[in-house]
Amino acid sequence: MGNVVTQISCGRQHTMAFTPSSGKMYSFGLGGNGQLGTRSTCNRKSPAPVKGPFVASNQGCCVKRIYAGGDQSFAHYLTLQNMDDVRIQDPNRKICTLNEDIIQKWLNHSPGRLPLEVSNHPDHYSTSSKCSGVDMNMARLLYHRVVQQDHPEVTQQIAASLEKNLIPRLSNSPPDIEALRLYLTLPECPLFSDRNNYVTIAIPFAKSLISLKEAPLKVLGNWWSTFEPRVFQRLVELYKEVVVYLLQMHKVGIPSAEQRIFTCFLDTSLRLLEILHTVSERAGHIIQYDKFYIHELDHLIDIRNDYVTWIQRQMYPMGHDGVVTLCRYPFVFDAQAKTTLLQTDAVIQMQMAVDQAQMQNFSSMFMPAVESVNPCLILIVRRENIVGDTMEVLRKSKNVDYKKPLKVIFVGEEAVDAGGVRKEFFLLIMKELLDPKYGMFRYYEESRLIWFSNKTFEDIDLFNLIGVICGLAIYNLTIVELHFPVALYKKLLKRKPTLDDLKELMPDVGRSLQLLLDYAEDDLEETFCLNFTITEENYGATEVLELVPNGEDINVNKSNRQDFVSAYVDYVFNTSVAPLFECFYAGFHKVCGGKVLELFQPNELQAMVIGNTNYDWTELQKSTEYKGEYWTDHPTIRLFWEVFHNLPLEKKKQFLLFLTGSDRIPILGMKSLKLVIQPTSGGEHYLPVAHTCFNLLDLPKYTTLETLREKLLQAIDHNQGFNLA
Repeated sequence: MGNVVTQISCGRQHTMAFTPSSGKMYSFGLGGNGQLGTRSTCNRKSPAPVKGPFVASNQGCCVKRIYAGGDQSFAHYLTLQNMDDVRIQDPNRKICTLNEDIIQKWLNHSPGRLPLEVSNHPDHYSTSSKCSGVDMNMARLLYHRVVQQDHPEVTQQIAASLEKNLIPRLSNSPPDIEALRLYLTLPECPLFSDRNNYVTIAIPFAKSLISLKEAPLKVLGNWWSTFEPRVFQRLVELYKEVVVYLLQMHKVGIPSAEQRIFTCFLDTSLRLLEILHTVSERAGHIIQYDKFYIHELDHLIDIRNDYVTWIQRQMYPMGHDGVVTLCRYPFVFDAQAKTTLLQTDAVIQMQMAVDQAQMQNFSSMFMPAVESVNPCLILIVRRENIVGDTMEVLRKSKNVDYKKPLKVIFVGEEAVDAGGVRKEFFLLIMKELLDPKYGMFRYYEESRLIWFSNKTFEDIDLFNLIGVICGLAIYNLTIVELHFPVALYKKLLKRKPTLDDLKELMPDVGRSLQLLLDYAEDDLEETFCLNFTITEENYGATEVLELVPNGEDINVNKSNRQDFVSAYVDYVFNTSVAPLFECFYAGFHKVCGGKVLELFQPNELQAMVIGNTNYDWTELQKSTEYKGEYWTDHPTIRLFWEVFHNLPLEKKKQFLLFLTGSDRIPILGMKSLKLVIQPTSGGEHYLPVAHTCFNLLDLPKYTTLETLREKLLQAIDHNQGFNLA
């Protein structure tokens, strides 16, 4: 209407405005409760003057401030000419933002009591459920500027404010998306990482974070997934430290009265880590899964006991009985801890199998009808028919037998199986099963990996056997040579293989599909000329297979290319090999099924089966033991290590194969190999001899570098067969 408005105020569904030139208030909107002040209860679409007078004598009075709320309106009158103008920001009424100037002002303040100044968080950037608009590095710098040892009074004020006012008042359903930004920036404050504040600040903050309702938590997850890895890692490290601190306190001893609150603290911290772990996984690993490992767990808790409690809780749920089992949060366990868990499970399963066998043996003393049972799974096999003999024994074995400790006997050989014969058995049977003559697996030259061949004519039971062998290898803590991609272990853990897995198995095909997904031009159909089919070589003939019904008639274009890639990946890893994999899966789970597998990541399971190649030859030397007159600085031993360290990598791996039965190392690393070297009484013309059972090397007392090198290489190159010699 041409009048300048200096104040405006909104109720539930009506609005008040004030124009200083006329000193009048105007109103519009709903008027059913008389809130428009027009002496009527009609609604108004356009502003109308509010009818006065409001005071007996209107002389010298003016409107100071107008207010509206709900279905009410009121005004604040003064006799002085002192009207508010909300267009001019009142410094006492604006949202406080933290910036360099304010911090400098605080730090410049002379020591003593601080003035009553309050800080909030960065100014309104563009904020949405996908983007927080917060500069995390800036937030970190500002927090570090304001929390300094030289200014303890500022630090104490902030700590008290967080502890008493801010954190206790955090709502589980914030009023606005902007209010959530607090959850991003607060943990950057150095006060959080001070152990003295874990209980008063870090844990209460975690509690309010995990108490958030689903919608705000989802927004936080979106924001976290855009973090730089090192910023995300800082948050993870903070709460890993909190968990370690709590477990250290527990180890020292916690009064029983405080046990319940301790459990609550530990559970809160682990649940926050669990949320962060899920976010990281969904975002395609913001940080690698091993960055969640808490290596100190081995010294801080009884992992075996924890596993047993976890199993019991699952079998007999007790409600919330105040016990936190770390197995509920398996992502914090490192390789060492996971191996302990696997061994614990194996011991429990084997013990149950052995107990059952002994009970049956006990019964058979009185009832001849019950045959006695061996507490071990014994495989008696001929070297020349290792696959057939093994299948025969396993076919006759019951599922419970697979859980028993494995003992292997080669017909006609006197070796006592202290682990070495078993290792050699795994080595030989795998070599045989993977032999191209069976055609069970296809070898991919570029990646040097294998995958199931859907063109095999072999008995499908052989795939079941390989699954059983893998399971037995894990249960008996023996590593096997099996060059499958990680996709296999994903499938064993019921996870879906992705394009990344295809890139690992078939790098060239993976690259082509990625190019297809990344192609930005509009001529995609003409450039790639693809339809929903896949071409396969089949004994010299080319076969075209449809990926979806009528796939030949569906061209790949920009809108369906993701579906094409997904269908391609699904065909390679799932549909084309379904019956073969199901047999393998059934065999594997016959031995290794059960709860313990839920605790593993695919890569961790892979390392359990095939070991890894993190060679550390100096660690091998450090952990080697000597017998008889040999010791670390014996002349022959010094010659041996000099020769060994100068061997090329391939020969070093061959030496491992010669001595331990595998050229890969167990998941626990070199130190767990525990080599032993002992002298022999024969002369220098004898070769070194390996006792694979014990990782034991008989080393004649060679006196020259040349002789030792020559004899060692001879022994390595002629390694095959197994004897107690």
